[in-house]
Amino acid sequence: MATFFSRIAIFKIFLVFSLSFSDIGFLQGTTSLGINYGQLGNNLLQPEKVLDLLSSLKVTKARIYDTNPQILTAFANSGVELMVTIENAVLGQLMNPQAAFQWVSSHIKPYFPATKITSIAVGNEVFTDDDTTVLLSNLVPAMISIQTALAQLGLDSYIKVSTPCSLAVLEESYPPSAGSFKPEVAPVMTQMLQFLQSTTAPFWINAYPYFAYKGDPNRVSLDYVLFNPNQGMVDPFTKLHYDNMLYAQVDAAIYAMARLGFNGIEVRISETGWPSSGDSNEIGATLQNAAIYNRNLLRRQLENEGTPLRPKMRLEVYVFALFNENMKPGPTSERNYGLFHPDGTMAYNVGLSAKSTSRSPTSSSSSSSSSSSTTSSAPISDVFSSATKVKKP
Repeated sequence: MATFFSRIAIFKIFLVFSLSFSDIGFLQGTTSLGINYGQLGNNLLQPEKVLDLLSSLKVTKARIYDTNPQILTAFANSGVELMVTIENAVLGQLMNPQAAFQWVSSHIKPYFPATKITSIAVGNEVFTDDDTTVLLSNLVPAMISIQTALAQLGLDSYIKVSTPCSLAVLEESYPPSAGSFKPEVAPVMTQMLQFLQSTTAPFWINAYPYFAYKGDPNRVSLDYVLFNPNQGMVDPFTKLHYDNMLYAQVDAAIYAMARLGFNGIEVRISETGWPSSGDSNEIGATLQNAAIYNRNLLRRQLENEGTPLRPKMRLEVYVFALFNENMKPGPTSERNYGLFHPDGTMAYNVGLSAKSTSRSPTSSSSSSSSSSSTTSSAPISDVFSSATKVKKP
């Protein structure tokens, strides 16, 4: 690791609240919307049918939580950009450069470039996994080994290496300009950000405003988390106005990185979504709210929006998830994040089948039957202790 990072020029820049990222821009394709294709179900469509579904929706980016050879084969010559995942359990093995080379040689090289693999997620929410101590020591060495293997095989200019993080890595996140990482993860986070900066890879976050509303529906405006018209909030230090929580969460992560001296790394959302059903205590988990959240999110994507802090950088978002997955553990909501039922029929319509035309935003909202809707016009006070709850794939 020391040899790798000795080649990295690290410049510590003092953070000031007037720091502006608005001049950072980049070129992307026709859409920045992707979707998470989970497979924890015993009644899901075959990968070939899934590809047909994605094609009919004009979705050209997808993420899977492994390197399933059946999916990698089915997606060949489709043009769909694919993010694959290395499971947390094998990170320790891939610290070894030889093992990493073997992994890339067997899991990536045989399928590329016919299958358009563009990203490798080294683990998922490693910083907040149940076995954090061991995983943290494995994470950056495994990322370096995978990157080195890609370079040896001539694939490093096509495939980026990163790792999705839960927003539970943040110590402070309100207002966004106060964003900072928890002290216990800062040392490894610094090493990881050095790696991302040196390889021009993005910082991926799993962000769920749903958890904020569920955690405190009396203080968190439902309209604010659903992208509906609302008063929003103004960051008292930057004077930037936020009309939705998701963008505030992204900018909090940007400021947290800046506090560690990393100012130019792109932030992308590897997961965000809203459950269409839940248990009696899962406030806000309704079909109507899920449809509103994802429909409004799609509308923002079609408008090529960036966040208030980086308005010229279109935010790349992967919606969670493509299907309801009946084998996922946990509360009822975990099995009901899908835009589609396992047989490919719509759980609800967010307008993906008509992406070429803009849809009017929906401004009605609904909480669960056990709680009344909260649409107060009072200033927003984000409750990120709830919003940063860890969500497993």
